[in-house]
Amino acid sequence: MVNQREQLLMVDDDRKFCQVVKNYFKKQGFQIDVVYDGVAMNQYLSKRTVDLIILDVMLPGENGLSLAQRLRATDYQQAIIMLSAATEEVDRIVGLEMGADNYLPKPVSLRELLAHVRASLRRNPEPAQQAGKNQLKSYTFDSFTLDTACHRLTKNEVELNITENEYSLLQVFVTHPHEILSREKLLNLMNGREYIPYDRIIDVNIKRLRDKIETEPKAPSYIRTIRGKGYLFSPQG
Repeated sequence: MVNQREQLLMVDDDRKFCQVVKNYFKKQGFQIDVVYDGVAMNQYLSKRTVDLIILDVMLPGENGLSLAQRLRATDYQQAIIMLSAATEEVDRIVGLEMGADNYLPKPVSLRELLAHVRASLRRNPEPAQQAGKNQLKSYTFDSFTLDTACHRLTKNEVELNITENEYSLLQVFVTHPHEILSREKLLNLMNGREYIPYDRIIDVNIKRLRDKIETEPKAPSYIRTIRGKGYLFSPQG
């Protein structure tokens, strides 16, 4: 059972499904609140802090993709798990690129949803309101600093917008420099998740990281592709 400190917010207009999820997660020891559209989500987040958002794509008014993108644009750091009846690969990729940490197809089993929530929270074990209070180790490479106390990446002391998945991936790289890491190992080190062939979460987040830290993203010097083997992080670039 998880610690009671972990607060979830579910954003979904299917009220019956929301009630089922709410009852299940409360039995698992979580605190969870439910809202039914983006307006209510914005109002909720303006007053309270949560550790993870379960966000449906198909919402009345502003859809979940737009909401996730807008949250990330404001440097929102907490985990977002997106739910959708759209299950094609392109839909999953778009969801991840818009800022979701994970993308699950509907209908989703409660046990699977719980497993993904726990995996996401393991990557960010401190409650949101405590983020940044503990002084942990920072990693510096070139002009960048990755601060593990508050999950923040800076370049020349200027903060860069980075999602929780991007942070987790970069943390794996900075703690395993000059080591060739396969997609399977990267995913396991990020959150203990089992690698599934054709899962694009690693590729999507590496592309997003390269866009943020590389001078030439198409000719990367920090995160290099080792053909047929995986990726290698070179702190010196």
